Amino acid sequence: MSAPGPASRARRCLLFMPADSRAKIEKGIALGVDAIIMDLEDGVAFDRKAEARAGAAAALRELDFGRSERIVRINPISSALAQDDLAAVAPARPDAIMIPKVERAEDVGAVSAALARIEADHGLLPGGIVLIALIETALGIVNLREIAASDARLVALAFGAEDLAGDLGALRTPSGHEVAYGQSAVVIHARAFGLSAIDTPHVQLDDDAGLAAAARRARELGYSGKLAIHPRQIDAINAAFTPTLGEIEAARWLIAAFEAQQAEGRGVFRYEGRMIDLPMIRAAQAILARARAAGVLA
Repeated sequence: MSAPGPASRARRCLLFMPADSRAKIEKGIALGVDAIIMDLEDGVAFDRKAEARAGAAAALRELDFGRSERIVRINPISSALAQDDLAAVAPARPDAIMIPKVERAEDVGAVSAALARIEADHGLLPGGIVLIALIETALGIVNLREIAASDARLVALAFGAEDLAGDLGALRTPSGHEVAYGQSAVVIHARAFGLSAIDTPHVQLDDDAGLAAAARRARELGYSGKLAIHPRQIDAINAAFTPTLGEIEAARWLIAAFEAQQAEGRGVFRYEGRMIDLPMIRAAQAILARARAAGVLA
């Protein structure tokens, strides 16, 4: 079975694994998560960056990731490490590169241009490696419109609450009100430009209830998935971002009712006590599209 394209991929749970640990990468693959992010940035000590690059490249060449999207998070483009990261891992053809601390459209453009050179040098499909921009600074939030429209390779925006709070000098709270504007801004700009929106990790590993609530809130805001930092977080995140059988059935009935009304020349109509118009139909169609991407609906 061929892998899904960038637009149709399910990105419910994206699991970080340090790229310098082959055992952890293999463990992540065995879990069948939607995406494995082999991390070259925060998850790797500075003196192990070379080992992490080699580990990510070897994993890409040697391991069968199954249905999991193969993502590598490089170091920030402003650092001296990013170009070496790309030179090491891009020839091994990851599905995507995640760019941390994106603050300007030029950050995305610089990575895209570097990938274009590497693809040409190695005979790879032009544009075959897509990009995910991680927005986690105040300047990144301010420049979201330009970032979201920056490059054809860009398929998703991801939100980083912890770094944003640090950049703002904010105090982290359980409610997350201190980063609420940034969280909303990221998903709004992602959707405005046809991109996936991926929510911030939940950093409290022993807080299952908090994780479930945070994932539900993100889904309610319009996010399509959430970053994970531990395998124990996968099930709760998948549950939040996978339409239930009840939601799928309700969406199907609503669309069928709409089509019947359209056939009779009616637009807005009453259904189960609600007035139904096109925005509600689009929402129902989105539920079915997410279900298909997640593999729970043919």
